Amino acid sequence: MTAAAGPPTEPGPATEPGPAARGQRADAVRNRERILEAATAVVAEQGTQASLRDIARRADIGLGTLYRHFPTRDALLETLLRERFDRLAARADALGDSPAPERALAEWLRGFAVSTGGYRGLAASLMATLNDPDSPLHASCLAMREAAGRVLERAQAAGRIRPDVDGTDLFAMVNALGWITDQAPSAAGRSEHLFEVFMDGLAVRPGATPPDPAGP
Repeated sequence: MTAAAGPPTEPGPATEPGPAARGQRADAVRNRERILEAATAVVAEQGTQASLRDIARRADIGLGTLYRHFPTRDALLETLLRERFDRLAARADALGDSPAPERALAEWLRGFAVSTGGYRGLAASLMATLNDPDSPLHASCLAMREAAGRVLERAQAAGRIRPDVDGTDLFAMVNALGWITDQAPSAAGRSEHLFEVFMDGLAVRPGATPPDPAGP
């Protein structure tokens, strides 16, 4: 004979983590914060190829602890740079209603150069990940690049920027300006002149036949 089923039981309260688990999580949060603080300083000193061992030493943690939080150099850089990329994407969207789209494009590109110029080697790192969808840096700056592409397209639609330039071209060229300064710090004083030459090369000249985007 089958025993009668008892009354349904009420679900018990969620199990609270014990003091040890809470302590471990707090330690992990502190370690992550120390890593990022140390990385900000070391990358500013050494550039994007900064020694991860030096970062761990500055944070006063083991190298294994650093790798548990950031398994690759790109993962660490992505976390350091994500806020900058988000601000650049938001700025590009805010420039969407500008009555002078070519000036909006120049303003955004200057902002990009300033925002990414603080870390030596960043231009080369960003170019290296451009065609590497598995890189955290690639994913992190994708929204920024797409927003910049929309600023470019508005300037092209207004007939002010040559139509045979796409977002990848733009990203490559503005990063090349940063690379020049990285490789030849003596050229830093010429950065504004180089930027103006770059913008002149993008412009459609009055009376000129715009280049065919499809090429010759």
